[in-house]
Amino acid sequence: MADDMNKIIRTDYLSIMKQRYQKSDKPERSKILDEFIADSEMHRKSAIRLLSLKEEKEKKKEKKKGRKKKYDDSELIKYIKTISSTTNNICSKRLKPILPVFLPFYEQKYRKLSEHTKELITRISPRTIDRIFAKWFPQRLKKGLCTTKPGSLLRKKIPIKTEQWNEKCPGFVEVDTVAHCGGSTLGLYVFSLNFVDIATSWMISRAVWGKGQTGILNAIKDIEQTLPFPIRGFDSDNGTEFINDILIRYLKIRKNPVYQTRSREYRKNDNAHIESKNWSVTRQYFGYERFDKIEIVDLLNSIYTNEFYFFINFFIPSTKLISKTRVGSKIIKKYDGNKTPFQRVIESDHVSQKAKNILKAIYENLNPLALQEVIQQQIKLINKLATPYVETRK
Repeated sequence: MADDMNKIIRTDYLSIMKQRYQKSDKPERSKILDEFIADSEMHRKSAIRLLSLKEEKEKKKEKKKGRKKKYDDSELIKYIKTISSTTNNICSKRLKPILPVFLPFYEQKYRKLSEHTKELITRISPRTIDRIFAKWFPQRLKKGLCTTKPGSLLRKKIPIKTEQWNEKCPGFVEVDTVAHCGGSTLGLYVFSLNFVDIATSWMISRAVWGKGQTGILNAIKDIEQTLPFPIRGFDSDNGTEFINDILIRYLKIRKNPVYQTRSREYRKNDNAHIESKNWSVTRQYFGYERFDKIEIVDLLNSIYTNEFYFFINFFIPSTKLISKTRVGSKIIKKYDGNKTPFQRVIESDHVSQKAKNILKAIYENLNPLALQEVIQQQIKLINKLATPYVETRK
């Protein structure tokens, strides 16, 4: 404590002596210098340098190292932020390829962008987008509840698929339900039945009240009529809504039987494609509130069959794993470019030209910003009827 006090006193003393020395004339400075040397026992030349030093020395601004910020453009940042919000904050690698696609719709709704900004939009990298929005993307901390009840009696009739579907042909789908139960699984509430095609990432959903076998089967039939290609393989978890006689007969007893498989118990990675969509699409849009009013089913299905279906499949790209090779202790994965499900369907040789022409005609009449606006309006209506999420688990 004494050392600290002495340091403060010495600093104040030096400051006072500096002021006296710098304001005095030459004869007076000599006397002040002699006084300072006697008190500090410093060398005369060192004391002169110290007392002559100005208190506030102007510091030159150091030139920042590296290249000038090319993408520090307010117009560009505003555009990327708007498109990111519109696509529900997808990652930068998926956002990058659709930035030019959304440009004409953005200019039509908001404002014209300069040619310089348009050039930056086409050249910006995913890593730069991450740097721009490092602190902007929100984090979701809530977790849902598992409502899968194993259908134990019929499981032996359905083989286990332990590996991911290795199919380039569209029609091999993974299926799952998402419970909109809030924090409690008691009572009846809405479920979202999700389909995702492995080859194209084509996703389609339907809302059902509860997950009774008949309701799920009717939703599956409706989805099958909407898909642009026939179902060839059907992979699900071990829930009773999928492991039952009604669904097994529906998939097997037909002109072109569907190959049905199931995942291992408590192995969510066996259904990695659909589990990913459950989170990145359904949970990101509709959250964890409890949908326990039956009228929500119609509200959900109105966007599942229209705006939501078109927006996710025609405008939201995804990355697809091409190959996975083990080299020693490392696994090297290769991915294709970020493409929308619509692009993958158009490029597929296994989809009829008639179906492709129908999809192309639909795409030409779509506006992604208008679709997202309708989706958000519908979600607001749904949230007004929903019961807020309440954590009931310890």
